[in-house]
Amino acid sequence: RACNKLRPLEGVPVAVKDLLNVAGVPTWAGGPQCANCPVAARDAVAVERLRAAGAVIVGKTHLTQLACVGHGHNPHYETPLSPFGWTVDGEGGRLPGGSSSGSAVAVAGGLVPVAVGTDTGGSIRIPAAWCGVTGFKPTFGRVPTDGCHPLCAESLDSIGPLANSVEDCDLLFRVLAGLPVPGAEPKPKLS
Repeated sequence: RACNKLRPLEGVPVAVKDLLNVAGVPTWAGGPQCANCPVAARDAVAVERLRAAGAVIVGKTHLTQLACVGHGHNPHYETPLSPFGWTVDGEGGRLPGGSSSGSAVAVAGGLVPVAVGTDTGGSIRIPAAWCGVTGFKPTFGRVPTDGCHPLCAESLDSIGPLANSVEDCDLLFRVLAGLPVPGAEPKPKLS
């Protein structure tokens, strides 16, 4: 970058829940009901902010159908397995919690250092707890939901971070919310 000015997420790989639009990629919302939907023409506002901060969007993550189930199971597609989840069958399968199951599993499994999820009634908090990572639901409206598939209760929907640490969640949240990032402000040159 010019003047050696790095952006807050310069080069950081980020996974995004498949409820948010990523330009040129279909948004499936966890189920076959969106199988024939057109690919997204533009990024969701949250994704635009990630890219502007230097993040590299490496993929979209799995979720429960229409983001409406808290245990993480999806009857239409494979369910991502949590490395720290609860056993759900006699074969040792483990549920990751939901609905941001893929985002939590991607962070817990070391695929990405941070991921984006959505939360209406626990969809970031449950998989974060079941997968042993950090995540939180921001205050409604703090992160714009433009370009995000509407969930079960639009007036409660929030987009938020999942990461391995509180510090990384804070950084990702600040970018998503359009807040200043400490240390990213230009420093005056003293002569």
